[in-house]
Amino acid sequence: MQAARRRLCAGLALAAAGVPCLAAPGASAVAGERKVALVIGNSAYRVGVLKNPVNDAQAVAASLRALGFEVLLRENTSLRDLIESFRQFSLSTRSASVRVVYYAGHGLQLKGRNYLLPVDTEIRGEDEVVAKSADLNELLDRLGDTKQGINIVILDACRNNPFSGVELVGPDGRRLKFRGATPAGLAPVEAPLGSMVAFSTAPGGVALDNPGDKNSLYTKHLLISMQSPGLPVELLFKQVRLGVARETGRVQVPWESSSLTGEFCFIRDTNGSCNPGR
Repeated sequence: MQAARRRLCAGLALAAAGVPCLAAPGASAVAGERKVALVIGNSAYRVGVLKNPVNDAQAVAASLRALGFEVLLRENTSLRDLIESFRQFSLSTRSASVRVVYYAGHGLQLKGRNYLLPVDTEIRGEDEVVAKSADLNELLDRLGDTKQGINIVILDACRNNPFSGVELVGPDGRRLKFRGATPAGLAPVEAPLGSMVAFSTAPGGVALDNPGDKNSLYTKHLLISMQSPGLPVELLFKQVRLGVARETGRVQVPWESSSLTGEFCFIRDTNGSCNPGR
């Protein structure tokens, strides 16, 4: 009985995150199904501190654990930790049925590729982006090479380049400004076969931090929708998109790229399945 309660409700952790507890008979995993998640929240940047990402990552990790996922939570990652976390996750989860990567923090695009920023980086120009950040496209390529299971990559990272227009002090004491002008937000991607990539706003759009609340708007709606029994993942993100667009007056409209070939929902319905007719 205790184990069942732990699976169906994240207890105090979920309550603290504002996510309702649901007594859903279908919440437990299908026999033999291994679900794994890498959850990263970067807030303590040297430049461009963010309020929400660590809170968001903690809430998402608690919710996923309650839903039967093995979760690796990383907070305020350095460049080395960020790249190594992605590498180890892609290598160690090849046999999993479901792989989820959630990232909250700064991200930027350069020449059509997307880069996620560690908290210890100070980028002074476009020529430093590749060496001082994690390439999202490389992660997607690794996950796409795994033929078994499905991949869901969630990015609450579509914020402006924090270094653009910011004056930094160089090692010799000179004051420097960012060289170049990267486009706003993140670039569109084509999800590999068997994968879905979800962005907190449309390509080229900007999702602002939400200092007035514990969680970002996007993650707030994601946490709520994840608790809907039988809701297929495609419809889940549609529900999140509608909620965020409504709350922001369509200023922020989440976006997804999907090449999923299998069926998945975070909580199965009372029949132990997803309900595509919803």
